Amino acid sequence: MVGRWARNMRRGRPVQEGSPPRGRPRRHPTASWRGSRPHLPSPADPPHELLAISRALFDTRNEGDILRQAMDHVSAVGPYRAEAGYLRVHGRLVPSPQGGPDPASAVDRTVRELTGRDGPVAVPGRSRGRALALHGPGGLHGYLVVTSRSRPTHAQNYLLTALVRLTAAALSVAVAHRRQQEDALELQLLRRERATLQQRLISLVVEAGYQRAVHEALAEVASSGGGEEAITSALHELTGFPVLVEDRFGRLRSWTGPGRPDPYPDPDPARHEEMLQTVARRGGSVRIKGRLSCVIRPRGEVLGVLALVDPRDEADDYAVFALEHAATSLALEMSHLRHLAEVELRLHRELVDDLLAGTDEASAYARSEAFGHDLHRIQYVVVVQWRSQVSDDAFARTVSRAASAVGMRSMVTRRSDHVVLVAEGRPDDHALYEALARETGTPDGTIGVSARCDTPDGLPGRYQEALRALEVRRRSRSRYGTTFFDALGLYRILGPGNDYQELEGFVREWLGQLVDYDSRHRAALVETLSRYFDCGGNYAETAESLTIHRSTLRYRLQRIREISGHDLTNVEDRLNLQVATRVWKIMLGGPG
Repeated sequence: MVGRWARNMRRGRPVQEGSPPRGRPRRHPTASWRGSRPHLPSPADPPHELLAISRALFDTRNEGDILRQAMDHVSAVGPYRAEAGYLRVHGRLVPSPQGGPDPASAVDRTVRELTGRDGPVAVPGRSRGRALALHGPGGLHGYLVVTSRSRPTHAQNYLLTALVRLTAAALSVAVAHRRQQEDALELQLLRRERATLQQRLISLVVEAGYQRAVHEALAEVASSGGGEEAITSALHELTGFPVLVEDRFGRLRSWTGPGRPDPYPDPDPARHEEMLQTVARRGGSVRIKGRLSCVIRPRGEVLGVLALVDPRDEADDYAVFALEHAATSLALEMSHLRHLAEVELRLHRELVDDLLAGTDEASAYARSEAFGHDLHRIQYVVVVQWRSQVSDDAFARTVSRAASAVGMRSMVTRRSDHVVLVAEGRPDDHALYEALARETGTPDGTIGVSARCDTPDGLPGRYQEALRALEVRRRSRSRYGTTFFDALGLYRILGPGNDYQELEGFVREWLGQLVDYDSRHRAALVETLSRYFDCGGNYAETAESLTIHRSTLRYRLQRIREISGHDLTNVEDRLNLQVATRVWKIMLGGPG
């Protein structure tokens, strides 16, 4: 009808208000705002402005802006005033913040009770209030609440209805556009999430494959009976990094791969203990000074450290997984070896205890053969005592390990304050002592070695000889080191239970004045006397051994007679002096 009204206006055909269009019956105007389409008034401004408003509404994509523009132009189509605007957000009617001041609570309640229908609204201080629903294809978009200062005409009602429908259509377009953007954004997010999940799935497949390879490699090592070297070799092949194993004290046990230091640096006990505490406290693998280290700790006991040498910090999560899994396998292997060593040590101890107490030879031979020890060979009893070590199973294992390292085939037991070995063949003079000094980190140890033993029934006596040699060395001025019973000489007739104060008194009685003279004058009269007896009283040999002239020797012997008051030509004095010099030399450490 608006179009026909506009055409008539262009053709110069005025249309009287209330006259019906051509070909239609005349209808009485009604007070209703939204009935059948009325005959529009003659002014041309409202329709033209409505066209401009429609373009502005459809060019806007924000629903709040659309509602605000509609409310701003309500007055352009008639005697109307926009009082409030509502938008439907998540199924609820919400006053539009861009639509003006908040409506009164009575208006708000009335609009919500209309449930999508048009209806009258009582606006305080206004007349002819009405809530107009903004419907679209998708349902209700909101409400426009308007009031009228006078009764509108049919044309004004029609223009208002057109504005409402244009607003509802613009809101439908905006809602569709927003939903399209939301769908596009959601689709984009879904695609990104799918790509992320695909990448994660690929990573999980790769990680699972690597973990399976690690499990299979180490399981194959375990099933084949491979030990420490096999585990570290498998870890080196899996990661490509050099692999090392250190013991509890930081000494190198094994190295697999290139770049092994030669010689391997000696550990700093304090720093190594601090490192162990740091790794144990953090758990898992820890990077310290170019190494990725993991503690080997079955059942809480630290047995050593497994590490990857990685100075450039190139190890990834796969290398960490392989290291920690290998540390678990190595902990099981070393724990198993520890258990076997403890069982073997206990069985050895039982046999050695029986041998030292005295047992039948047939049983001794049979039991020793089961351990791979040949009692038919010459045996030596070795007694070890270390001041810084408690004589427990751990120290017994340390002694056994050191003996094996120096090639000493032996069986081990322990007593309350020392460890006893029954060894095949004569031990080296210093090898065991030096190995134990390295193992314990301290040199404060004493070792006594018996004379040779040809048959098992002689081992109890040889044990007493080893104790005697240990006691002599322990009470001497040079108390740390190894002493053989064969080297005791005269002191072999002195038992370990004798009173050393009496021995010292005996030496003091016969040599005390000479010792005091040597101390005051920095002389060597006691040493000269001892060398004189060692050379059988031969002047020439004694002078030559002391690198002095024979006349100097005669002068010293004369001074010895004068100072000591003993006559060297007297048989009794000569014997006592010789025994005193021998005890002074062996037990009391000689000069000094």
